[in-house]
Amino acid sequence: MALNSSGYKADYTLESMKEIDRFIDEQSVENGIISLNRGKIIFALGCYVGETVIRLYGGKWHTDDNDPQGEVNASVETGSGVFICPMQRVMKRLMNGSEDGIYVYVYALSPNAEKLKGLN
Repeated sequence: MALNSSGYKADYTLESMKEIDRFIDEQSVENGIISLNRGKIIFALGCYVGETVIRLYGGKWHTDDNDPQGEVNASVETGSGVFICPMQRVMKRLMNGSEDGIYVYVYALSPNAEKLKGLN
């Protein structure tokens, strides 16, 4: 809801991952929303990315309550058995910029991505 109320379309679609990239680009500036509460926003964005992956490709969350870094290390196992770490990816996106894009990260999990590999 927070993303939608701020003008970003968050509807659990692959296209909404472009909105996450846009949000990070626009709000990671000095006085942007991310600077106000970085940890909670990273966690929320990572949760949204993970939930979107589950809705698109099936799967489930994996967490370890004994891990002191459990929130950061939570992972999603997709329906095809691939593990991803959404919170870590959001942190990489913030640190490295568009080269670690969220859209590309989620798109690479799709069956269509396999078809594109053969075109190279």
